[in-house]
Amino acid sequence: MKLAASQVAGFLKHPPADIVAILVYGADDGLVRERADLISAAILGGATDDPFRLSLLTADKIKQDPARLADEATAQSLIGGRRVVRIREAEDALTKPLAYVFDSMRPSALLILEAGDLSSRSSLRKLMEDGKHVAAIACYADGPRELTALIRDTMASHKIRIADEAVAYLVQNLGGNRLATRQELEKLTLQAGEGGVLTLEDVAVSIGDSSVLAIEDVVYDALDGNAAGVEAALTRLFLEAESPVTIVRAAQRHVQKLHLSAARIAGGESIDAVMRSLRPPIFYKFEPRFRTQLGAWKLGRLQQLLSRLTQAELDCKSTGFPDETICRRVLSGIGRANRAG
Repeated sequence: MKLAASQVAGFLKHPPADIVAILVYGADDGLVRERADLISAAILGGATDDPFRLSLLTADKIKQDPARLADEATAQSLIGGRRVVRIREAEDALTKPLAYVFDSMRPSALLILEAGDLSSRSSLRKLMEDGKHVAAIACYADGPRELTALIRDTMASHKIRIADEAVAYLVQNLGGNRLATRQELEKLTLQAGEGGVLTLEDVAVSIGDSSVLAIEDVVYDALDGNAAGVEAALTRLFLEAESPVTIVRAAQRHVQKLHLSAARIAGGESIDAVMRSLRPPIFYKFEPRFRTQLGAWKLGRLQQLLSRLTQAELDCKSTGFPDETICRRVLSGIGRANRAG
């Protein structure tokens, strides 16, 4: 069974009793782990480390001892209640042994498979999407709607009031990894304290030392024409496991903001008035560079850039070509084109 996005929240809280295995997969490993934790806690009554009802396996362990999967899937808990078997680093090599378990026996434990970004051709994904009494949950990078809900829910749980501008800033600047996002939000809740208040300035200062500003920097370098700086910065970001799609989306948002601002200036507004009205406002560190780019990039060229960046995001998701290469090519190309221009 392939779960639709609207079904996921309820499923995580109350996994159906007839489901024997759940595949949680996607490029956002933080969200994969978080959702697997929620399913496990729902079965174990809120516990996440019950040694009597929880077993942890990896694909390599199953390869070394194929009978281990069947043993764990059918073992009964000595203290009652349903057991959970979490299998990390799941891959297509598990398809045949899993199919054997599903066809030859009825697992008493719930198997939770945690995997990376499986393609539509993956045999494991196909098994879990098409089979009976099994389910597959895709974990994609948080979009604006999901990020907004996550931010507001997190702050509400601590009775923290957060300014709308601060929420908008976080939505535009947090990365695409759920675990990293959770860590940033937790830092903000500690900073504000129970029942506190968070302003735009509080948020900007708090996340100013994270990869958020590093991504902003590489986008500004591209539009400034600093191709060498783009190459070096992208290498660092990829080594830190930053998502190429997140970087491309950050570039899209930046170019959209430039395009909107340039259109308003062409319509007769002053650059100062436009800068003051931008929401969320430009982070103070980047204000001079944004002004310079408004003078350097004309409306037609900005529209072309938007088309290139939109195509790059589509290519990352659909072509099967390495997304790091696609991201590097489009951002470095912008830098080189700027210098040549």
